[in-house]
Amino acid sequence: MADLKGLGLTLQPSWADLPPEQQLIEAMVYEGLTPPSSVVMDGHIHRFRSKAGKRSEDGWYIAFKDARPAGHFGCWASGVDVKWQAEGGEKMTAAEEIEHAKRMAEMHALREEERVRRHAMAAEDVKLIWDDLDDAEPAHPYLERKGIQPHGAKVTKDGRLVVPLWDKNGDLASLQYIQGDGGKRYHPGGETGASFHVIGLPASTGVLYLAEGYATAATIHEVTERPCIVGYSASNLVPVAGILRELYPDTELVIVADNDKGGVGQRYAEQAVAKHGGRFVVPPVLGDANDYVQAGQDLAALLAPAPVGDWLIPADDFCAQPAPISWLVKGWLQTAALIMVHGPSGGGKTFVVLDWCLRMAGGLTDWMGAKVRPGPVVYLAGEGHHGLRGRVAAWKIRHQVDRLEMWLSRDGLDLNTAAGLKRVIDNIRGLPSRPSVIVVDTLHRFLSGDENSAQDAKTMLDACAVLMGEFRCSVLLVHHTGVSDEAQTRARGSSAWKGALDIEVSVVPAKDGGPISIVQRKSKDAELAQTVYARLQSVEIPGWLDEDGLQVTSAVLEPDEAPVAKPRETAGDRHRKTLGRAWFASGCELREGMPYVARSAFLQFLVNSMGVSDASAAVYLKPGSSPGKLIRDLLDSEIVRPCEHGWVVCDPGQGSALLLQGGTASDGTGGTTSEQ
Repeated sequence: MADLKGLGLTLQPSWADLPPEQQLIEAMVYEGLTPPSSVVMDGHIHRFRSKAGKRSEDGWYIAFKDARPAGHFGCWASGVDVKWQAEGGEKMTAAEEIEHAKRMAEMHALREEERVRRHAMAAEDVKLIWDDLDDAEPAHPYLERKGIQPHGAKVTKDGRLVVPLWDKNGDLASLQYIQGDGGKRYHPGGETGASFHVIGLPASTGVLYLAEGYATAATIHEVTERPCIVGYSASNLVPVAGILRELYPDTELVIVADNDKGGVGQRYAEQAVAKHGGRFVVPPVLGDANDYVQAGQDLAALLAPAPVGDWLIPADDFCAQPAPISWLVKGWLQTAALIMVHGPSGGGKTFVVLDWCLRMAGGLTDWMGAKVRPGPVVYLAGEGHHGLRGRVAAWKIRHQVDRLEMWLSRDGLDLNTAAGLKRVIDNIRGLPSRPSVIVVDTLHRFLSGDENSAQDAKTMLDACAVLMGEFRCSVLLVHHTGVSDEAQTRARGSSAWKGALDIEVSVVPAKDGGPISIVQRKSKDAELAQTVYARLQSVEIPGWLDEDGLQVTSAVLEPDEAPVAKPRETAGDRHRKTLGRAWFASGCELREGMPYVARSAFLQFLVNSMGVSDASAAVYLKPGSSPGKLIRDLLDSEIVRPCEHGWVVCDPGQGSALLLQGGTASDGTGGTTSEQ
């Protein structure tokens, strides 16, 4: 395999030459885990210490050693969850692929079974622990430091404060232990997602607050005398808000997010409000609501709703300040937008999208005459990894770019599921910079469900909205068109896709040696961009040889000229052609030196050679004062005139053209005339 590191391309390493067991261990290391010294590929779940120095076995894996060894591994503590498949080996047969899919489903079921079992065991443990604890006193060091009351908290024998995490059914799911200095940890194995604690007594109406931390929620309750829910983390605000909306549909939900340096709290609060309604509040300075109060600020005033009358503003004021559109590629890719590029399979859509992304990631500032804003790119590649490597390498060579600020996924996943979306977010958070655009190529490879289902489309669109909100970036979906000719200008599947898009682009394949057409179908906030044209240029990749030692090539997108439009054939053109063919078929008779066609011969030609029915042919060639359409058009254009039992060509140009092609023609008197 070629060394891609020399090209500066950030891709997963290749372990194809290693045994499957070692490949699995290397994959664990690649995901930041401390793997076991050896692995057993027996189809059972195994646990290990996933971080050096940790006592608990939070790591887990399941693996099968079939025709294509595969497995699933992760870490409950860090949230790592990876589907793995060994590299190398022979291509699987159809039967082996079916068996492999069955094994993967079994692994998923085992993993879920273990997760449920682990949470159930932890729930039993924390209930026993919680029942045996003493109530906390206001003099606890953490409570004194935060200036709050216990509000149902308890304390361990060694002095740690303990607060509960309840699920939506009111069952104890886990515990959080808080040291006097503020250090926090959850009970090992406990379920924390969508779990919460209630401070105060919620009512069916009025204001209900939701905050991240225990001290923050206690402070809000004490200042407002209203109930406040502890969500425990920024990422938990969205699911907990959903539970509260379900339990208390008539309350006014107010989410109080932390003001942290990365803006994580605000982004999750925005997502929760967008999905479940209500409003959110963020302290104007770094810190949480408790920090705000301890700094001597008025939290009650901060939490109060805006005065009535501030929500509607005059249109003159609204447009007084300019708000120009911000672009990644001027006129084509808008910032913070949902974009789709579609086209038939093999039509060049990935080449177009790659060219945009690589120019951004490589620092180039022009695309087809449009200004490009350089920025990081995350490319979620669900298919064709091998070909993608060559395309990226060829592009770097063609444009003499050494480094790319771009990252590619190892494989596809179900982006519109909680686990898939979390994995994408967690991995992108670990990057050194926030992406300008996240590409999903192709939509089909990242969608759980049916692309024709409006409900499944909505879950994917919701996932895209979360990514856009989390990273303040654009999301670009690469999708296929339908099979029929009339479906080539729109994306395959539900109409919900088009309605949600800010920008939609079609990539129309090259035809008859012409160029690829890049056509903008929708631009919600700007005028449609002019269609541009491109072609694929072959590029040799130095040092890349195939198994026979031959040079490997790939292709890059290059600008091209617009195709020369062919004159559109009119009905008159078609009728003149039909007249000429009828004349040839009927023996090329002449009258006064010009082509002549008898009506009976014309009828016979239409029926026998053109597949026209007898009745339709008679209508087309209806004689008299109201002639049929075909003859009427020829008469009106003065191409023919009535003669004997048919028509003779009277247009000199048409007549000469037919005579030049006619060869030997009958003059209608039994003789012949030769026309050269």
